[in-house]
Amino acid sequence: MTKQILIIGGGVGGTIVANILARRLHHNEAEITLIDSTGKHAYMPNWLYMPFNQVELDSDLILRDERGLLNKQVHLVHGDVVRIDTQNKELTIRHGKPVHSSTTETNEAIHTYDYLVIATGSRIVPSDLPGLSENTDKWNHFYSAEGALALRSSLEQFNGGRLVIAVGGIPYRCPPAPLEFTFLVEEWLTKRGLRDRTEIQYLFPLSRVFTIESVAEVVTPMLEERHILYSTFFNTSGIDGEKKIISSEEGEEVPYDLLVMIPPHRGAKVIELSGLGDEQGWLPTDRHTLEVKGQKNVFALGDATDLPVSKSGSAAHFEAKVLAERLVAALHDEEPHNGNAEYDGEVMCFLETGYNKATQLVFNYEHPPRPPRPSLYYHMEKQLFNRAYWFIVPQGLV
Repeated sequence: MTKQILIIGGGVGGTIVANILARRLHHNEAEITLIDSTGKHAYMPNWLYMPFNQVELDSDLILRDERGLLNKQVHLVHGDVVRIDTQNKELTIRHGKPVHSSTTETNEAIHTYDYLVIATGSRIVPSDLPGLSENTDKWNHFYSAEGALALRSSLEQFNGGRLVIAVGGIPYRCPPAPLEFTFLVEEWLTKRGLRDRTEIQYLFPLSRVFTIESVAEVVTPMLEERHILYSTFFNTSGIDGEKKIISSEEGEEVPYDLLVMIPPHRGAKVIELSGLGDEQGWLPTDRHTLEVKGQKNVFALGDATDLPVSKSGSAAHFEAKVLAERLVAALHDEEPHNGNAEYDGEVMCFLETGYNKATQLVFNYEHPPRPPRPSLYYHMEKQLFNRAYWFIVPQGLV
């Protein structure tokens, strides 16, 4: 009997899982359906470069059709999943195109599954910090394409002053990105003759400037060499958009002329509404098997999980291979038996340090990263990967 595999989310993880399953399973073994709200696939790492005019919004380095990235055997449904009912193995999808479903009077469809993969990602929630929602024109971010374009405009109008980069809560998507932006904006200001007129300050919630100690030890001297101020143990409590002050729970107040904020993150709203996640909407997930704890035949990967690894496309990339392997084994009523059967926390990413240099972070649950000296080599490797991504990663070829 053909099994129904539903995948929620057309990001890195969901797309890779769908494509690997389509290659590994016969069409009479499983019907694979990927549900995505937009039908578009965004390559989020390139948002970092948009404020500096290095990538344009309409570039195919930023956004492509999800359909073009999927194996032809994968069904693509456009719609918003508004409820996940794991007891009855059902999803409620609004404005979806029914596939083995019954349509209700409210323009919703019920999809049933045998196996469910949740790759719903994360979302920014400015309302979690007082002053962010009320003062949307008083701060900037690069955690969406629209936000990155608005930040570009703010930088173009900036003529010097106090530029503050603040991380508004942990966890957040792409952990190196705030530091990368800090280094890149310092270079940008220098090249435009504004560095001498600008004081840059970086604010971070922990006792060091990055979540991982070995990385903090490498980048802290670089901040100091470039005369970038930094404050640790700065847990943002809110901003005053009129006075242009960002405050911390520790009682510190930092004035700014231009604020670049990494807003608080949560899991997808549907996870909260379905009662499946913790208080921030992250799914409780087994760190090795990627099964959602307390649920049968439900798996999760990427930003949606509560795993102690980076919320990044890289983590989702490696997790997807494990998840697909376990699903194939389950469909064949076998125990997974090869090297991809358990996720070991593997992550590989780059950290731009400006001036055409970068370093590389490779780590897992047991071994922290040991970043090499920043060089042109790693910068070029990252630039090459940003272009090659579309041809090798979503298909699960690497």
